[in-house]
Amino acid sequence: MPHTFDLLVVGDANPDVVVGPLDAPLTFGQHEQLVPGGALTLGGSAAIMACGAARLGLRVAFAGRVGDDDAGRYVRDTLAARGVDTRALVLDPGLPTPLTVILTRDDDRAIVTAPGTLAATTPDDVPAELLGAARHVHSASYFLLPKLAAGLPGLLRTARAQGATTSLDTNDDPAGHWDPEGLAAVLPHVDYLLPNAAEARHLGGSADLAEAAAALAGRGPVTAVKDGAEGALCHDGQSLTRTPAFPLSPVDTVGAGDSFDAGFVAGLLAGLPLARTLELAAVCGALSTRAPGGTPAQPTWDEAFAQVTRDRKNSA
Repeated sequence: MPHTFDLLVVGDANPDVVVGPLDAPLTFGQHEQLVPGGALTLGGSAAIMACGAARLGLRVAFAGRVGDDDAGRYVRDTLAARGVDTRALVLDPGLPTPLTVILTRDDDRAIVTAPGTLAATTPDDVPAELLGAARHVHSASYFLLPKLAAGLPGLLRTARAQGATTSLDTNDDPAGHWDPEGLAAVLPHVDYLLPNAAEARHLGGSADLAEAAAALAGRGPVTAVKDGAEGALCHDGQSLTRTPAFPLSPVDTVGAGDSFDAGFVAGLLAGLPLARTLELAAVCGALSTRAPGGTPAQPTWDEAFAQVTRDRKNSA
């Protein structure tokens, strides 16, 4: 039976206000600091990933929760404009849409989020029929969505039982607890785990990134780790694969990891070998940094795959 969607993305969606770069430490006391740039753009790890996947040509549906307010309508309309099906995006009548302010400085950033509907998002917000309608199910921002996280093992188990593959990008844990018991329940149902380097070290319990990836892969999922200027690495439970970073001077790295996720899933669904999939993901993450915000510079499939092909030829 053909699938309606290539990808179902489950998780967070919100406006991002990106300002910077700061040239001095942030100060309080009602002191106004000026920065060169600012942008209002779509944010949330899941939403950015969904847009990146749609930009790469996948048929994408999104399930989550936002407020029935101007910010929520902005999220819904922006996702739809980028080709993402939003029929499963719930509008909450009582809680506001999450909002994130991102302050950039040099190659780092501070992220401040008002959670709004995040804590109210539950497994019931994911229609059962969507779990059987997608070839792949991706979940993001595990630690920001506690009710959804508690039901994630069941959701992913159902998706896999209906033939879908699954992936998870936990993102950061603001509380710093990393929920080992909850993750022990969900990882057996995850085919691909997609942390960044800092997250992988916390989740895998090792300062050595390769060892952390191997430890996580030993718990079930193939683990692909985003490592910024060092590129990316992937452990499939038996061997380690690395790919260098794509040489590019970034304008803004917000959402680059989510665009990496989109490229990784697109490569998998296209049937690419794991090493080529990792290369494609790294290129997608890098190209997304060409403009402020997570979505404006996301590449098309032809653009990203052509770059991978050129890199292969240059390294031959």
